[in-house]
Amino acid sequence: MQAPLVCGARSVASKAAGTLVLIGNFDGVHKGHQKVVRAACLEASKRGLNPIALTFDPHPASVLAGRTVPLLTTVARRARLMVALCPELRVVVEPFTREFAAELPEQFVRELLIGALEARVVMVGKNFHFGRDRAGNIEVLGALGRDLGFEAIAAPLAGDEEGPYSSTRARQALAAGDLPDFFRVVGRHHAVCGRIVPGDGRGRTLGFPTANLDQIPEALPAHGVYAGSAKLVDELGTEAYLGAAAVNVGVRPTFDGQRPGVEVHVVGFGGDLYGQSLCVEFWARLREERRFAGRAELVRQIELDIEQTIDLARRRS
Repeated sequence: MQAPLVCGARSVASKAAGTLVLIGNFDGVHKGHQKVVRAACLEASKRGLNPIALTFDPHPASVLAGRTVPLLTTVARRARLMVALCPELRVVVEPFTREFAAELPEQFVRELLIGALEARVVMVGKNFHFGRDRAGNIEVLGALGRDLGFEAIAAPLAGDEEGPYSSTRARQALAAGDLPDFFRVVGRHHAVCGRIVPGDGRGRTLGFPTANLDQIPEALPAHGVYAGSAKLVDELGTEAYLGAAAVNVGVRPTFDGQRPGVEVHVVGFGGDLYGQSLCVEFWARLREERRFAGRAELVRQIELDIEQTIDLARRRS
C-alpha cells in the first residue's frame, strides 16, 4: 500500500494517467474540507485520474505575516483524516518558504502542478490565491489551464446558518471554549497530543493523579475544565485507549500558577505514564478555571468534575 503522505511535490512518483490536484491548507479537515475531498475524489474517479491533495507546511501566514497560527491538526493527522475519507488520495506536503511564495503564478503552475504532479485537473477554493504578491487566483489559474492543458475547477462551498465552515471559525470557537460550535464546524471533537512530563505531584497529593502534557502542537481550548477521553499513541501510531478523563487547561489559580499547562486525570487509572505520548479528546467544557478558598473546596469540586465526566462517558457508551 502506498504511503498517503508525501513530503514535497517533486517526490511524487510519475502517474501515467495524470492527476486531479486539490489545493488547500485543510487545517482541521472541517466539514467544508470533507465535502471538497469527497467531491475531488469522485471527480478524479469519473475522469480516470489519480487524486492528490496539495497542502503546505508551515502555515503560509506564519511565514508571510510572521504570526503564529494555532493549528487545529498536525500535517500528519490532516493526512490521516483526509485519506479516511478517500483511501485513494495521496497528500503532498510542500514546504512553504518565502522563496516559494515569491514564485510567479505561471512558475508555480508549470514546475509544480504540471511538472511534478502531472495535473490534468486542479481544484481550488473560490478565494484561493497563489504566487508572488498573491497575484494568482481562480481566473488566472483557469487562463493558465487553457494555455497549458489542464482544467481549473472551483471547489464547492459548505456551511450552515452561521456562515461558511472554515478553519478560522473553528479556531474562534475553540478559543472561546465553545465546543458545540467547534463540533458543528468540524464534525468531531477537538483533540491534542503531547508528551507526558513530570509535574509538581500536587494532583496525586490531592487524591487525583494527573498526567502533565508538554510539547503540544495543536491549539488549546479556552482555559477551563473539560470532560473527555485519553489514549496512548506510540511511535508507529498504535493507539491504546485509557478511558474517560477530566482535563484542566490553564494556570491553576488556586496555587498561584503562572505557566499555562494541560493536566489530565484519567478516571480509574493510576499507572506510570511518564515519557509516553498521550492524546486527549475534548467532549465538553464543564466549567471555567477559578481560584478556590482551600484544599477541601478544591477537592470537592474535582470530585464533581469527575462525576460529570463519568456521567458523560456513560451517556456516550
